Amino acid sequence: MQVQDHAETAQLLAELRQEHRDLDAAINQLASAIGRDELQLTRLKKRKLLLKDHIARLESKLIPDLDA
Repeated sequence: MQVQDHAETAQLLAELRQEHRDLDAAINQLASAIGRDELQLTRLKKRKLLLKDHIARLESKLIPDLDA
């Protein structure tokens, strides 16, 4: 992985982590609301899980391959 690719991946990773934290806050707020929208809550949770998977894949790309 080149330096520029590494920097771009790190930047994207930071943005995705921020979005994940924002979704977590939104989910917590919606979950505690009276008359909450269960469909919206489910969608936010699904989006959060997708972000988590994407973050894990990017983190894996940043780890250099080691020859056994």
